[in-house]
Formats: sequence, C-alpha cells, structure tokens
Amino acid sequence: MLASNYSGFSLEAGTDEAGRGCLCGPVVAAAVILPKDFTHPFLNDSKQLSEKKREELRPFIEKNALAFGVSFVWQEEVDQINVLQASITGMHRSIEMLKIEPEFIIVDGNKFKDYKDIPHKAIVKGDAKYLSIAAASVLAKTYRDEYMAKIHLEFPVYNWAKNKGYPTKEHRNGIREFGATKYHRKTFKLLPEQIKLKL
Repeated sequence: MLASNYSGFSLEAGTDEAGRGCLCGPVVAAAVILPKDFTHPFLNDSKQLSEKKREELRPFIEKNALAFGVSFVWQEEVDQINVLQASITGMHRSIEMLKIEPEFIIVDGNKFKDYKDIPHKAIVKGDAKYLSIAAASVLAKTYRDEYMAKIHLEFPVYNWAKNKGYPTKEHRNGIREFGATKYHRKTFKLLPEQIKLKL
C-alpha cells in the first residue's frame, strides 16, 4: 500500500517526470494534489503498471484529484539546459499549473530546487511510496506516450509508438539508417559509435 501523505499538510502535491532517458521528444512532468481519502486498487509507480492500467488510471486521477498539472519541456529546451534541469523545470511548471497552491511538495528522485517558498522533500523511488507521486508518474507517462504515438505517425521508421523514444536497438538502428529527426535531442549520444574516433 502506498502512503497517502508525507508532510502532514492536507494540500501536499506529488510531482514526477517521464522521458529523461529518451533520445527524442519532450520531458513531461506532472504534479497532483489528491484528496485525503483517495484510494485506487492498483495505483503504483507507472513503471510497474501495464499500459492498459495506466490508461485506465489517467481519467480516474484527473477526475478525483483536487488539482493536477502536466507540462512539456521540448527537446530544444532539454538540449539548452540539460535533462536534469529540464526535469526540475517541468516539475515547477506543472506545480505552477495547479489551481490550488500546495502547502508542501514531495518529489520523485533526489534532486529538486526550491519552488517559491513552499517546503519540499525529494524522495528516492517516491513513485513507489506515495500516492500523489505515483499519480503524477502515471499522468506524465500517459501524456508523453500519447505524444510519442502521435509523432510516430510522422516518422514510423523509428517505431516510437512502441519504444517511446527510449534507446532500444530498433530505435538506434533507425537512427543509423535514416539519421536524426527534428525531435531528437542533439546533446544526447544517439549512437554508441559516436564516441569511437577513427584515427
């Protein structure tokens, strides 16, 4: 069972992101404030859930949350500020979108920057410990997956509908054969052989 609260404040927001390890597309972050009595039989870290279960959870979370926000940090900005800063920036933007200001913020991971003067706690594997972070992880993942399925139609050779932009063998073979697209992150090592120098 995931815990419903870390801080004791009733307006506690959980925040998480998806897509940090991808070679292309945005980093997507979400923030969620859940009511005190929120429960769901299988809400967990989005990585532990099937795609079908995540898709089932998304409308339930959106309907029952006190507030939620989802933000996209596009690949050009990821290249400009680096992926860690993109994750934190995305989380800040998703908190900014909440229609209720949180009294406390819990964050998945071990890095975060102060948001306004609201106290926060970074929690390693927080998406497998707290309901609000798990809910944020589900929203971030489903919104990002939906976007990757959409741009897959433009560039089907990379099969983003399946690999979502992660560095799978199939995705890398696509880059090797067809090159990078406007959606690829220019500062990421797209192919392992980029580090081999031919002297």
